[in-house]
Amino acid sequence: MTPAPSPFQRPRLLIIGCGDVGMRLLPLVRDRFRVFAVTSSPERCATLRAAGAIPIVADLDAPATLARLARLARHVVHMAPPKGEGAHDTRTRHLVQALGAQPGMRLVYLSTSGVYGDCRGELVEETRTVAPHNPRARRRVDAERTLRAWGKKSASRVAIIRVPGIYAADRLPLKRLAERAPALRDEDDVFTNHIHADDLAQIVALALFRARPGRVYHAVDDTRMKMAEYFDVVADAFAVARVPRLARTDLAAQASPVTMSFMSESRRLGNGRIKRELGVRLRYPDVTAAVQAMAARART
Repeated sequence: MTPAPSPFQRPRLLIIGCGDVGMRLLPLVRDRFRVFAVTSSPERCATLRAAGAIPIVADLDAPATLARLARLARHVVHMAPPKGEGAHDTRTRHLVQALGAQPGMRLVYLSTSGVYGDCRGELVEETRTVAPHNPRARRRVDAERTLRAWGKKSASRVAIIRVPGIYAADRLPLKRLAERAPALRDEDDVFTNHIHADDLAQIVALALFRARPGRVYHAVDDTRMKMAEYFDVVADAFAVARVPRLARTDLAAQASPVTMSFMSESRRLGNGRIKRELGVRLRYPDVTAAVQAMAARART
């Protein structure tokens, strides 16, 4: 039997933005790669080391701190969100400047399904033209374009994963339900999309090896559900009261502009490409069954 390569013989993987999904990704890749994880918080270094990563303290908002990233790894997962202001994703621009032009790199970027804007409930495939409706989504489009341009210039493979709402046992809208924040009535409601955080980590891991150059993938499960219906699923599973339903005009009078922006975009993402090209087998294909299982575990 051929002995497993030592950590120093493994290819290097650099993770940018190693939050919840990154921590779920680490067990899937730490035996295949020597993993480096960027954090801007020195207090997270011990947690990252315990999870199998070598921490690098750096800040995407401070380009001078990114010098160590140049030629550090040939595989990169970029999960850091843009800043909450401005027309461009300056963090992604700083990152590609730090990485430089190293031919043959593989980079996987986690974007958002919000780049499509409002699709009026239509089925959306990865070939659809982006049409962002808010500054947050426009910054994501800027990041995607920056990475594509860098990939062409450096002869590297860039894959973009567009992600909808992420959920897990600790990422459910239980606080919203407790606060009785109203949702839209069915005739005004929007289709939303979901992916379990563990399934998203699996998709990222597979994309590192199997994603085609310049390809877009939807990280989404098989569920077709409207937003308020999702809230009802969580409420019923955890035996709490369903939130009230309001007409759009009534809800707009009391909800924040950010909340209304999420409630103004309706789309149903197709997921055939992750299954055909990446070989993804979803552990949680149906959000209702997944939430019910989480509630059952919480009661034991």
